[in-house]
Amino acid sequence: MGMSDDEVRQTQRFKVGELTVEAGTPILTEGAHSAQLFTVLSGLGLRYSTLENGRRQVLSFVFPGDLIGLQGAVMAEMTHTVEARSRMRLCVFDRAALWNFLKHAPSRAYDLTWIAATEEHFLGEALTTVGQRTAEEAVAWALVKVWKRARALLLIDGSAMNLPFKQQDLADALGLSLVHTNKTLAKFRERQIATWRDGQLSVTDLDTLAAIGMVGTDDPPPRPLL
Repeated sequence: MGMSDDEVRQTQRFKVGELTVEAGTPILTEGAHSAQLFTVLSGLGLRYSTLENGRRQVLSFVFPGDLIGLQGAVMAEMTHTVEARSRMRLCVFDRAALWNFLKHAPSRAYDLTWIAATEEHFLGEALTTVGQRTAEEAVAWALVKVWKRARALLLIDGSAMNLPFKQQDLADALGLSLVHTNKTLAKFRERQIATWRDGQLSVTDLDTLAAIGMVGTDDPPPRPLL
C-alpha cells in the first residue's frame, strides 16, 4: 500500500526519530502512560498481559510493520507490555500529535482503522484457538500464522527463519502447559512437518501443518505502514 509524496511528507513531520533497542528491553509497559507510539522497522517482539499473581497471557508476536502503542494513545495507559525479543529498530511518533496528523491525512486514518480491524480479527481467531482447537491444532495454527507472516516479510531463508522466542511464549499464547507444548512440537519434528529449536523455525510440510491447524496457507494481505 503505497503513499503519495504528500503523505510521505506528512508522515515525516509526525515522526520524531528512530530508536534501537536490544533483546529483552521493555518498549511499552502495562499500566504506564507512554508519550510515544512506534512502528517496528526490524526485529521481533512480544506483546503480553500479566495478572496480579504473575501468570501471563501472550497476546501476539510482534513483527516488522506492526504499530505498537496505539492502545496507550487512545486509552491513556497501556494494558499490556511489549518487549523486544531480538534487536529491534523502531520508528518513533509523538502520541500527542496523532490526532492532528490523522486530521490532515485522512487516508492514513483509514490505514490506522485497517490495522486495528486486522488486529481485532487476529485476536478473535486466537481466542477461538485457545477455546476450541486441541493442543496439536493450536500449535499447528500458531506456527502457520508465524510462518506466513515471516514469508510475506521475506524473513525466511531457504526453509528456515529466526524465531527468537521461547517455547514458554508459545505455551502462554495458546493457554497450554510448557510440557504439552514441547510434546506437540516433538511430534511435529518426528513427523518431519516442522522443527523449532535453537532459535530457528523450519517448516518442511506447510500443507500438512495447515491442515492440522485448520488454517489457510495464503499470505496475509500487505499491511499499511505508518
